[in-house]
Amino acid sequence: MTAAALPRAAAAGTAAPERSSTVEPAHLQPDAWAAANRRLVRKAIAEFSHERLLQPEPLGGGAYRLASDDGASVYHFAADRLALDHWSIPAASIHRVRQGRELAPDALDFILEFRRTLGIGEEMLPVYLEEISSTLAGHAYKLRAQDPGAPRLAAGSSAGQDPASDFQEIERSMSEGHPCFVANNGRLGFGLADYLAYAPEAGQPVRLVWIAVHRGNAAFSALPGLGIREHLAAELGSGTLAAFEADLAARGLLPEDYLMMPVHPWQWENKLTVTFAAEIAQSRIVLLGETADSYQAQQSIRTFFNRTAPHKGYVKTALSVLNMGFMRGLSAEYMAATPAINQWLHELVSADPTLRRHGFGVLRETAAIGYRNRYYDEGAPTGSGHRKMLAALWRESPLPQLKPGQQLATMASLLHVDSSGRPLVSEYIRRSGLPAAEWLRSYLEAYLVPLLHCFYRYQLVGVPHGENIILVLEDGVPVRALLKDIGEEVVLMADTVRLPDEAARIRVEVPEEDKLLSIFTDVFDCFFRFLAAILDGDGQLGEAEFWRTVAGTVTAYQAEHEDLHPAFTKYDLFAPQFALSCLNRLQLRNNQQMLDLADPSGSLQFAGTLANPLAGFRP
Repeated sequence: MTAAALPRAAAAGTAAPERSSTVEPAHLQPDAWAAANRRLVRKAIAEFSHERLLQPEPLGGGAYRLASDDGASVYHFAADRLALDHWSIPAASIHRVRQGRELAPDALDFILEFRRTLGIGEEMLPVYLEEISSTLAGHAYKLRAQDPGAPRLAAGSSAGQDPASDFQEIERSMSEGHPCFVANNGRLGFGLADYLAYAPEAGQPVRLVWIAVHRGNAAFSALPGLGIREHLAAELGSGTLAAFEADLAARGLLPEDYLMMPVHPWQWENKLTVTFAAEIAQSRIVLLGETADSYQAQQSIRTFFNRTAPHKGYVKTALSVLNMGFMRGLSAEYMAATPAINQWLHELVSADPTLRRHGFGVLRETAAIGYRNRYYDEGAPTGSGHRKMLAALWRESPLPQLKPGQQLATMASLLHVDSSGRPLVSEYIRRSGLPAAEWLRSYLEAYLVPLLHCFYRYQLVGVPHGENIILVLEDGVPVRALLKDIGEEVVLMADTVRLPDEAARIRVEVPEEDKLLSIFTDVFDCFFRFLAAILDGDGQLGEAEFWRTVAGTVTAYQAEHEDLHPAFTKYDLFAPQFALSCLNRLQLRNNQQMLDLADPSGSLQFAGTLANPLAGFRP
């Protein structure tokens, strides 16, 4: 089909190809559903107890009892209580008894049984149940999908000869989403066919839809020296670009009046053709068609890796589905400054000797297009999902930064456990041939030290969770960390460095007592807590030795930077305790928009404090 054929056929009323509405959900089978429920109930008990929403009753010997709101259901289970009040619960130990009858764990029932204790409002409850149901369905799919196994993922292809394929096999094989959130795979808006086509774990090839948008409503921004025509020629190829321009001219439109941009196929089908119908009817938006490049959805769901040309950039698109506390749109307002913010951060990181020495880098968002619909700009409040329906950006691929023999992996892979119960991190350690503590030190040098330096030197933080970091590995050992998702998530908390005017929005006022939570919460509680439990449970490294190694890395960093001693004292990583910031409480309170991105600290939910596992290792 030519670029112009699809819209012309639609305009002429030509019958569309017959589309079957019946797709069998083959993954929704009793065995997979039961296993998914048991796993999710285990996670719900563990994380809601960690956030002190639930208070299981200790029975002695590591056994616990938990009664529902009405007392009719009782859960018995075993648990080890680890550092940071982490509940390590074997899923097989959970027994549910309701009115004297043992029943299989059911995650939807669990939410209903504890809804008053969890504090879910009546309006939020049905949507949260839907997110739980979708999360269960995703678990069931992953359980029935072909699992390459942790040893295969750690080893990669023969001698790492195809790093792009290895990288993407890991990306689609992840068994878990965000480790803290119970409802972490909501994706509300996707039907079954959409899920099978676009879910990261499906790993299916995707071709993006390209449209032309009128310059009167759209804006292009890019890194210095990158023009729109140069950018489009590199992305599309001169032949496709010429065909798209010819299509516009054949409709009586001036190609120079339009910008061209990709959109998610789901977004075109389900949102733009309806919500932006006026723009299409008046030729402010024109459908051009699909291009030849094949993409693969990433863990972040709205970002695509180019499988046809892996050295080309990622494409991130607006996607108006509800997932993990946010509508996953993309702000046209933010797009204008995104490349400038990325270039500023790239220059800062590249010029810093400590960050260079540790190999830390950023994957720049090189170009962006945002389309502003005047109806919703006027009718919807700032931050509304209706103002985030049509935008796209391009991000650098990590492939050009690889040296021979190196591999790429999402940092989320360090928390992956395969269907046989083998942690991928353990396989990385085995492949390295290093003692676990030495492997961990290498990882901390690549990941933690750069984060500490950004914080203490510049008061600069990102959101460095597992999906936002790409690790570069050599023989299973992390040697570099690359940060992504810059434009929307990087925050500068002080006047430590000069910002260009177009990047001013990243400077945010944060209360002094909340600043170090960027390490304590985002790194210690939301990632290291789980990594330590996996290594401990798999017999690789005891949790005390894990935290001793973390403390040693912090101490060594501080010794190298005596000029920052006042900051080390003011923001004390060895403090006896720190505030427990609760992510599930945020989602339970408002599962439509957990945080105001312009004031991330102002939305936080706290539940007392956690004992700091570094406190006992103060130098």
